[in-house]
Amino acid sequence: MTLRLPLTLTLPNEGPLQIAATLFEPPTGSDAPILLVCLPGGGMNRGYFDLMAEGGDTSFSFARQMSARGFHVLTMDHLGIGDSTRPVDGYALDAPLLAQANAEALDQVLEPLRLRMPQLRSVGVGHSMGAMLTLLQQSQYRPHAAIALLGFSTRGLPDYTPPAQAELARDPEQLRQQLPALARRVFREPYPKVQRDPQAKGIFGGSGADPRGIAALKAASDEPLLPLPAYHSMLPGNVASDAAKIDVPVFLAVGDRDMAGPPQQIPAAFTASADIELQVLPETGHAHFLFAARHQLFDRLAVWTRYVTAPRAELAR
Repeated sequence: MTLRLPLTLTLPNEGPLQIAATLFEPPTGSDAPILLVCLPGGGMNRGYFDLMAEGGDTSFSFARQMSARGFHVLTMDHLGIGDSTRPVDGYALDAPLLAQANAEALDQVLEPLRLRMPQLRSVGVGHSMGAMLTLLQQSQYRPHAAIALLGFSTRGLPDYTPPAQAELARDPEQLRQQLPALARRVFREPYPKVQRDPQAKGIFGGSGADPRGIAALKAASDEPLLPLPAYHSMLPGNVASDAAKIDVPVFLAVGDRDMAGPPQQIPAAFTASADIELQVLPETGHAHFLFAARHQLFDRLAVWTRYVTAPRAELAR
């Protein structure tokens, strides 16, 4: 089901804004009152969570695999991406604004779903930059019972940012003031396209990625970057202060060829959460769904999600 979700949020010199989303329903009679809310990473649209290989192979589609396991799944395009409204000024779209827009759009989906499923709980699922935005949305608006962050850490990408900016994310006011100029200097245009080598190890893991998955990814990855949140996600300590406020269960998944830094260091950022699960996917790069280990990810995330969203009384039995 394709959705167009109008926003009350406004931007200067812009018309009405809307978020595009797709809702995947589980088979009748097998559904759990759980909604997985999926946000894609930089340069990707919501199709990242619904990769369809030639011949109708659904094994690369997170949305279809999880709905087949009984979950409701919502995939969303950020403002400026995919079928959502693209404002003229891409530099107006910083991470807090995107988190606000996504939170407002999600409320419009949750309200009618809860009329027929009063016990419905949502779990935020984000990949890469989308994981950062999931984290920010949870820190600021607390919509989810748990969050799952794929291919992300608060370490950022220190090898790609100047040493002088290593402490910038620690000061929210300085970050707010300096980020637009820094993003303009690096990206030079409001919606930059970044050329990717489809065999680049940092993204795909070279020959380890399934060629059918790589082909399916093309339709989801023909998108520009959003300069401010993209650069924000690269900064060391990007959203560490927000991560420290997350007090719901956190699922972390990274590939062993990923770009998130040493996996065992990632959970330390979530000091307020009493339930942290870490999965390191073997022989897997940054785009997890392209690799054989995706099946392990789908299975483990399904089990974890059911456990952390179950009423406490059921767990005590």
